[in-house]
Amino acid sequence: MFAPKERPRAAGIAVGCLLDAAFGDPRRGHPVAGFGQLAAVLERVTYRDSRAAGAAHVAILVSGLAALGLLARRVRPSAGGQLVPVAAATWAALGGTTLANIGLVMADLLDAGDIDAARRLLPSLCGRDPAALDPPGLARAAVESVAENTADAQVAPLLWAALGGLPAVLAYRGINTLDAMIGHRSPRYARFGWAAARLDDVANHLGARVTAVLTAVCAPIVGGRPGEALAVWRADAGRHPSPNAGVVEAAFAGALGIRLGGPTPYRYGLEIRPTLGGGPDPTVTDLRRAVRLSRAVQAGAAALAVLVAAQRRRP
Repeated sequence: MFAPKERPRAAGIAVGCLLDAAFGDPRRGHPVAGFGQLAAVLERVTYRDSRAAGAAHVAILVSGLAALGLLARRVRPSAGGQLVPVAAATWAALGGTTLANIGLVMADLLDAGDIDAARRLLPSLCGRDPAALDPPGLARAAVESVAENTADAQVAPLLWAALGGLPAVLAYRGINTLDAMIGHRSPRYARFGWAAARLDDVANHLGARVTAVLTAVCAPIVGGRPGEALAVWRADAGRHPSPNAGVVEAAFAGALGIRLGGPTPYRYGLEIRPTLGGGPDPTVTDLRRAVRLSRAVQAGAAALAVLVAAQRRRP
């Protein structure tokens, strides 16, 4: 059995996972949304078309979150006193339940042929230009987003919470949020967002690979084969422009027996992504399978995070 002082972080992570499973993301007043608003206000002051300005912007915000986590440790230094803040931060950092729910709503809309509503929903999943996508394109975008966000919104924050506790999970969520806000390749953020994008690559490196392994393990749940998930990851992930999204999307493509990638429209232009996997293009049925696979991976990640946290000496 684990010693009592080893348990609060693990217990806090478990409670945070249960809160996410029960309630998902709140419609109003989400802490991440508040952080995003703060970042947008600060950007009015810090923005310059340079990497240095972007790096300073990221450093101010991420270090502030880490400091907040460290302050909470000092205010409530006892092991038991950390359970509630770790639970709250873990819940705030997670988005797996909302991700799965939106994926299923997208599948329902595509099944019903309500393409306009599906296009309106897509920005809740990813930053692509929905007006440029037909139903197969919407299905592919949703599957790819479910795959990538399984790592970003569930596995990676759980690992950071397990390994580094409150400061680490807060800093991770800040990094990932800044990447979503300014880390893309639009003309405005090509330089200013460089630091956010690179830091997010580092922060998600381990999480993406753990996600891919869990995807292979869980592949039989959706009728897939672990060996195929690993094979597509090994063969195709390196051709993707993202060192982390490529790993997860390739593993999902292999586990689901489908092909992902190809022309990918954004509001700032069209990207031609390499194909991942050798199966057919994803359908609405595959989107539902991707959601089931994501949920299984999320459950595995939660169990892994609690186990890792319970073995660490400091909450």
